[in-house]
Amino acid sequence: MNTSSEFQASAFDREMMQRCITLARKALGATSPNPMVGAVIVREQEIVGEGFHPGAGQPHAEVFALSVAAEKAKGATIYINLEPCNHYGRTPPCTEALIKAGIAKVMVGMIDPDPRVSGKGIERLTEAGIEVVAGIEEEACRRLNEGFIHRVLYQRPFGILKYAMTLDGKIAATSGHSAWVTGEASRRIVHQLRAACDAVIIGGNTVRQDNPHLTTHGVSSHNPLRVVMSRSLNLPLEANLWETDKVPTVVFTEEGINPPLQKQLLKRKVEVIELEVLTPTQVMQHLYQRGFCSVLWECGGTLAASAITEGMVQKVMAFIAPKIIGGESAPSPVGDLGLDKMSNALQLQRVALQRVDNDFVIEGYLPMS
Repeated sequence: MNTSSEFQASAFDREMMQRCITLARKALGATSPNPMVGAVIVREQEIVGEGFHPGAGQPHAEVFALSVAAEKAKGATIYINLEPCNHYGRTPPCTEALIKAGIAKVMVGMIDPDPRVSGKGIERLTEAGIEVVAGIEEEACRRLNEGFIHRVLYQRPFGILKYAMTLDGKIAATSGHSAWVTGEASRRIVHQLRAACDAVIIGGNTVRQDNPHLTTHGVSSHNPLRVVMSRSLNLPLEANLWETDKVPTVVFTEEGINPPLQKQLLKRKVEVIELEVLTPTQVMQHLYQRGFCSVLWECGGTLAASAITEGMVQKVMAFIAPKIIGGESAPSPVGDLGLDKMSNALQLQRVALQRVDNDFVIEGYLPMS
């Protein structure tokens, strides 16, 4: 097996791998607990087959691409953003399908992170006399499936904290009013972000103050599971989140809290889950067991601080509006983290800055503890 550094991937190789990523993203939000995968089959620099994995239990990207290519797959090169599987799960191994089809060369974006299978697909292909090159556009491939990678390595979903704030660091006015901090273009990005996640989490105060829908607002057909965390269960009887005909809602609380409201929520087909102790860690463990890869935290500062402290947030997306609201008691995006020195501040890594109309988005990753 060669790596892309040894192989020196061409502009065409990179273009084809980016095409794989584009194809894979067609199933955005629909593949968990599986990764998003796209495949492109090429002969003499001409695409003869391509496909993507639409969801768990359905054929993998390679199978769709081979079906389109048919006889043209023999002697061809296939590009795949993730190492082909070499084990029997809900579907047969893709390595065997590639060997049977007579593929001559396999170009892989990244090796499967699961230590139980990592490298075994490439090993099988190499044993069959197929040339394999790994590591093409690897960073982009890893970013595409960062939720899947985190789930596999740490047995919990990948957590993204998103918030919108003014230049003076406020997420709402002193009254609690927060619509709208940022502009329409920024809100559209948030809707796209929700479409890429399996669940979105808020606290009870956000339900009371904002009465959100937490949907993708038509940006995508996929809406994440809406999750509310509330120890007191002091929630309004009427709320947009209790409309569950199209999008489900789960409320996490502690044992024996507010049975009358629980009864009303259950009537509206809101799932209520009682935990002995309600913490971000316990909720994320439950969402992991549901097969989720990526979870979006759109909560207030107190819950955000708990999620960060417990290691349930890996990535931060801060939308900053060129506005000043003031107010000593106006809420900020993250509550008390117990850090009393600036030298102890959490420093984001791999930071990216993007302008969205009049707003700015700062995106970065929290250091792994």
